[in-house]
Amino acid sequence: MERLLGKRALVTGGASGIGRATCELFAQEGASVTVVDIDEARGKETVQVIQAMGGKAYFLACDVSQPGQCREVVSKAVELMGGIDILFNNAGIIRRGTTLDLTESDWALSLAINLTSYFLFSKYSLPTMIASGGGVIVNNASAWGLVGGRQAVSYCASKGAVVNMSRAMALDHADQNIRVNCICPGDTDTAMLRQEARQLGQPEEAFLLQAADRPMGRIGRPEEIAQGVLFLASEASSYMTGAILVIDGGGLAD
Repeated sequence: MERLLGKRALVTGGASGIGRATCELFAQEGASVTVVDIDEARGKETVQVIQAMGGKAYFLACDVSQPGQCREVVSKAVELMGGIDILFNNAGIIRRGTTLDLTESDWALSLAINLTSYFLFSKYSLPTMIASGGGVIVNNASAWGLVGGRQAVSYCASKGAVVNMSRAMALDHADQNIRVNCICPGDTDTAMLRQEARQLGQPEEAFLLQAADRPMGRIGRPEEIAQGVLFLASEASSYMTGAILVIDGGGLAD
């Protein structure tokens, strides 16, 4: 349908999971996409998939926990695409643990990737958006950004901050024609979800079965979450800013 025809999008954590599904969907809808990820092999593979279907995509390697790399990658993306119209802050990690057993380094890394990188990519992307007359920022939070979760203190803290940061950014930049919204996915079938089982020392299948215990009776697919991102990135949501879009199979409603 090409709902993003001519748009230029940057996606962090674009090599796998929700990020990759979003990169592919954006390209299908007519956008040029810069895939940003620390995983060079998977990132380049994502670009190849997009190019094979006739889309335009670029890969830039980045450790988003490093502020200097974030600044450099945004600058390179602007050079490659001529600007940035859509920013999807998606890169994320989870380190399961309570306040007592989580290490200080895991706490710091969780906030650096899940929260500070969103601030940095937004900070460096906003000037080019403002110069071109507007843009869209979508931040990937979590259902656990709206409610608490056991043994996930750093994840819940970072995702809760993303939710309210999105609201604050929406207020700051509405008069510059920049919309800022966030998605709050529930458990989704990604490598990160499966990593949680290992971190908690649980059998993977049992963990996934527990994650599916919600009204719709299953976990989400990355492609389903990507549809929500597309909605917020496109003109279909032109009167939305500061909004929180929950995509969780009814989990929070239960």
